Amino acid sequence: MFAVLASLAVFASGQTQAMPVIVPQPLSVKPAEGHFTIKPDTVIAAGKDCEAVARTLQEFLRPATGYALDIHGRGGKNAIVLRLKEKKERGPEGYSLKVSNDQIEIEANAPAGLFYGSQTLRQLLPVQIYRKAPVAGVEWTANAVTVEDSPRFRWRGGHLDVCRNFMPKEFVMKYIDLLALHKMNVFHWHLTDDQGWRIEIKQYPKLTEVGAWRKNTMTKYSPAEYTNKPAGGFYTQDDVREIVAYAKERFVTVLPEIEMPGHSQAAIAAYPWLGNDPTKQLDVATKWGVIENVVNVEDSTIKFFQNVLDEVMDLFPGSFIHIGGDECPKVQWKASEKAQAKMKQLGITDEHGLQSWFISQMDKYLDAKGRRLIGWSEILEGGLAEKAALMVWLGDDGAMQAVSSGHDVVMAQNSSTYFDYYQSKDKDKEPWAIGGFLPISKVYAYDPVLPKMTDEQSKHVLGVQFQCWTEYIRDPKYAEYMIFPRACALSEVAWSSKANKNYDRFMAGLPTHLERLAGLDVNYRKLDPPTPPPAATWKSGEMSEQFQTKTWDVTRSIDGAGTYNVEFQYTGGAHRLDIEWAEILQNEAVVARDAHKGTTGARDQGNDYTFRIPSVAAGAKFTLRASVRTDEGNDSNGEIRVSRR
Repeated sequence: MFAVLASLAVFASGQTQAMPVIVPQPLSVKPAEGHFTIKPDTVIAAGKDCEAVARTLQEFLRPATGYALDIHGRGGKNAIVLRLKEKKERGPEGYSLKVSNDQIEIEANAPAGLFYGSQTLRQLLPVQIYRKAPVAGVEWTANAVTVEDSPRFRWRGGHLDVCRNFMPKEFVMKYIDLLALHKMNVFHWHLTDDQGWRIEIKQYPKLTEVGAWRKNTMTKYSPAEYTNKPAGGFYTQDDVREIVAYAKERFVTVLPEIEMPGHSQAAIAAYPWLGNDPTKQLDVATKWGVIENVVNVEDSTIKFFQNVLDEVMDLFPGSFIHIGGDECPKVQWKASEKAQAKMKQLGITDEHGLQSWFISQMDKYLDAKGRRLIGWSEILEGGLAEKAALMVWLGDDGAMQAVSSGHDVVMAQNSSTYFDYYQSKDKDKEPWAIGGFLPISKVYAYDPVLPKMTDEQSKHVLGVQFQCWTEYIRDPKYAEYMIFPRACALSEVAWSSKANKNYDRFMAGLPTHLERLAGLDVNYRKLDPPTPPPAATWKSGEMSEQFQTKTWDVTRSIDGAGTYNVEFQYTGGAHRLDIEWAEILQNEAVVARDAHKGTTGARDQGNDYTFRIPSVAAGAKFTLRASVRTDEGNDSNGEIRVSRR
């Protein structure tokens, strides 16, 4: 009912005007009577302080309309007016937009707000405005409306891994365009990993001469399958400068990630003295997963990465530099006499503390250069460097630990923001993915501010971003399929006020928005038909590493005698769920049992259970009972679905 009412605005005259579909949803949208049509003689009125955004808007409108709108210093009728005017409550990225019969006005405190207002204006026009060539027979009309808008979070990001599978520069630029379209302002560029070093470093040419190329590429993990073809690529520093400048014009900050001390086999392959066994010549990694080859902790290695960061800082002007810090096995440090000697010298008691020391060297170095370090959840191990920020990809504990100690966080939890996860439970009909299940509904439901955070702690939540890891995502079209439309949902998580989020309204408008993406040649995944809610769920913290018997009420899913399928489906978290057996109880008596081992997580195997219910008593209560456990921790979330066969 809400979605229906929200789709119309009713006026005293009895006329109605459709509520425009704007993604992400603004703070306030008030339709009015009338409309404005862009014509060949329409002008863009902008003062000198607005000229850059005016040129961007001119280029937004030119291809589909065929109009080269003039940019003038003064406006009037038949004009799109861009104006900077201070209004404290809308902040540096907020804007006001008013469409009337005579003109369109976009007003903001700063150019970024004008840019976001221009993006909203595009969405008020016919969807053909996103086409790259003139479209005949279309009136470029925007209905009268007043929009007031500003973002909920200052960090609204999208991540792209170009190490596992290299992505061409042209796609990186398209990716930035798509982020900007959704009012996202951080492009997290994952540039180095075990399987490839993708950025030119002048002082260390072998990083790209050797580290950017591998002999083979894994296409499936278990059982392992490979392409049996070499692969690679890298971006020159000129490429990087071009991409950073392109992003800046769209008010997107590029966040570079240089992985250390783990995920560094490509660097070690290029310079073996970085490894814990300098006599061993490694190849650039060809398999996925967590690899034990990590860099050593000698002073020369610290200096190497600081030299690399110097060149990175010259290319990337943003305040943050990402140093990875995740999934660093300690096996080689435990076996290394030099690493153990370093620990003794520093008075460090374990290898987690050694990693913390390594990260702190980078933190101090970046701080001295006026930059801030950010890293993945694992940089908490052994203590977080004083000024470091945390990018939270694991459960809630790390986020709470960080904000409780006054550290800033960016929420990027795998259970809600990892777009390399499957979009459907029918995985046989989907392209190969790393595992998991992350439907658009779950992305939309995500709230980066955790319920247990106090108001003061929530101030340390800089924002949120999605991740696109590319182990199995081989090319740009594959990436687009995995990212969209889930990124549309996350844009509302990042931008829209919590009070304005409404999943029904969002889904009702999404088909229109997907037409816009089609005009931009985005290979988005088509929407699924509506599905009923799960019969039951399990959540992080509810399970144990030891098998325990758990029960769930499934009465509403049993509608008569017959054969039923029960599926345990992991949806997120760091740990899979294992099942020993399951049974159905009718009024506390076992009526059906299926005893086989199943698992659901990164890979699903045997996670479907079949039950034959011979009869159903009137008013009976049905309970699912199962012996379950989580593997190596209790951070597991999932759904239980019951269907009649």
